[in-house]
Amino acid sequence: MAQDREFFNRRLHSLLGVIPIGLFLVQHLMVNQFARWGPESFNTAAGIMGNLPFVLVLEIFVIYLPLIFHAVYGVYIAFTAKNNVSRYGYFRNWMFYLQRITGIITLIFIVWHVWETRIAHAIYGTEVNFDMMVNILDHPFMFWFYIIGVISAVFHFANGLWSFFVSWGLTITPRSQRIVTYVTMIIFVALSYVGVSTLFAFVS
Repeated sequence: MAQDREFFNRRLHSLLGVIPIGLFLVQHLMVNQFARWGPESFNTAAGIMGNLPFVLVLEIFVIYLPLIFHAVYGVYIAFTAKNNVSRYGYFRNWMFYLQRITGIITLIFIVWHVWETRIAHAIYGTEVNFDMMVNILDHPFMFWFYIIGVISAVFHFANGLWSFFVSWGLTITPRSQRIVTYVTMIIFVALSYVGVSTLFAFVS
């Protein structure tokens, strides 16, 4: 019974990491790209997303609740998993290890980002706009904190895709798993460029 529950939790954890959390990450990065065309473009895009019908319901049930489960169970996995990098050092073992490390970094980054944006807006009425991000990223420490946070989140998503395909039985053969490795690394590089270029757009 306990094994069945753990199997279900791991499958759910894997699924939620891709749908809806991973999809939201991609959408969030794409919307933020409007910053490259100036404050007005970014504010318009952010305003559209912030004024969607039933936005609070969507945030709670599509973002926050799945994210909380994924984060809490992910922390459990990170601190109970037996990493054998130092003994074996295979590529996939390193990816497994980095997945846990970037998961913790991403969790810290997301909590801070939500506090600085959504919670600040709810409590103090601070406008979530281009100027807010400029003020946040103006400090060098916060700028590099965001750089590390974004890259960690993107890596965690991209590498998590590989695990998703394997755990759900979509890639069984070594060849198919190798192909997905290349694809997910391309996704990592592409989305990292999107996220980092956006951050530079806020401070340029």
